Amino acid sequence: MRGSTGSYPGTFQLGSQSVTSAGQQAVQDPAALRAAMVSELCEDTIASEAVAAAFLTVPRHVFAPDEPLAVVYDVDTALVTKTGPDGKALSSVSAAHIQAVMLEQAGIEPGMRVLEIGSGGYNAALLAELVGDDGAVTSVDIDSDIVARARAYLDEAGYERVRVVQADAEYGVAEHAPYDRIIVTVGAWDIPPAWIEQLTERGRIVMPLRFAGLSRCVAFERAGAGLVSHSYRLGGFVPMQGEGTFTETLVPINGEATLRIDGPDPGFDVPALRKAMHGRRIERWSGAAFDLPDELELFVVTSAPQVPFLHASQQLVDQGVFTPAVMYGTAILIDGGSFAYRTKRENESTDGWESGVYAYGPNAEEIADRYIALLRRWATQYRHRGAARIEYIPTTAGDAPPVGWYTPKRHGVVAVTWR
Repeated sequence: MRGSTGSYPGTFQLGSQSVTSAGQQAVQDPAALRAAMVSELCEDTIASEAVAAAFLTVPRHVFAPDEPLAVVYDVDTALVTKTGPDGKALSSVSAAHIQAVMLEQAGIEPGMRVLEIGSGGYNAALLAELVGDDGAVTSVDIDSDIVARARAYLDEAGYERVRVVQADAEYGVAEHAPYDRIIVTVGAWDIPPAWIEQLTERGRIVMPLRFAGLSRCVAFERAGAGLVSHSYRLGGFVPMQGEGTFTETLVPINGEATLRIDGPDPGFDVPALRKAMHGRRIERWSGAAFDLPDELELFVVTSAPQVPFLHASQQLVDQGVFTPAVMYGTAILIDGGSFAYRTKRENESTDGWESGVYAYGPNAEEIADRYIALLRRWATQYRHRGAARIEYIPTTAGDAPPVGWYTPKRHGVVAVTWR
């Protein structure tokens, strides 16, 4: 599901290329494919003419020369540019719709100074279009291969004015600060002090922040010594390297099911959970609408002290132990040797879908009731976009822990309240 920031009504013209005429162009014409991509993005992601014009201008295929043009200009496809020995992506050109979401969140204006954390080249070129000749873009990456690649492709595309710096982004790039915007294109578990220090007083940081086992692209603005969310959207990126590296904790239940959690294992009763998952399962239905699953998931994980994600194999789904939701990871409540996760079923009386719960273990009834109460509370009070207020409070602020849900980080605390 895409994070939507609105739609741009109508058709605009740049030179001789009309967005709405793109589908009539030759399939292998990069300009036509680019225009078709922008047309699709304008349907549910791009809200401003400036962002649309940037996407229509920058030749995305220059930054991924080994990929087929149809793949390069697909709005949902990320283009992996480097992998590690284990085959995991270390760097990529993000999917166009994610880039569009973050640029809309950033609200970049001509003349601004922008720091991009995580280089790929293409996004930096988009930023250069948005800031114009009077602005400045600095892109930093820890990987020398990625820096060299970004530099070469930016030069080829005509964006020599973009600075590309090799450094650990944990410390920002102080020599070109302060920045009106900091755009983070790698998955970050924390917000280093340098990023806040190098931000102007009215600046904004847009970043995929990881907390409570999930990631959200959050646009933060200054609030005293800390930051408060201006908006947030669904989105994730390859994890940050260097000082900002963070490794999640995996707790195997058996060879086919695993719990994933940020932070150390709190001491889950693995033998009891293993026994429960192969025992009797109960189901309960909330009578509440199942809608906006990314917002609902955020509410669930920030409504209890520690909510892990359960991942299970196709084999367990085929055996009827779990539903397909667990194959992609689903937030669960745990009470000793009992646990519950959410599900859905068709129900026209609840706008098409109704939320429910499957629960396992000796305390299945009790934990199912707790989960159902959360589903009903969200549906009646917070069933809309942007209901969460996400704050970042640096350790240096010296404030007392916030009221409500919060999680400590290396350099501060992430707090979430609902409104």
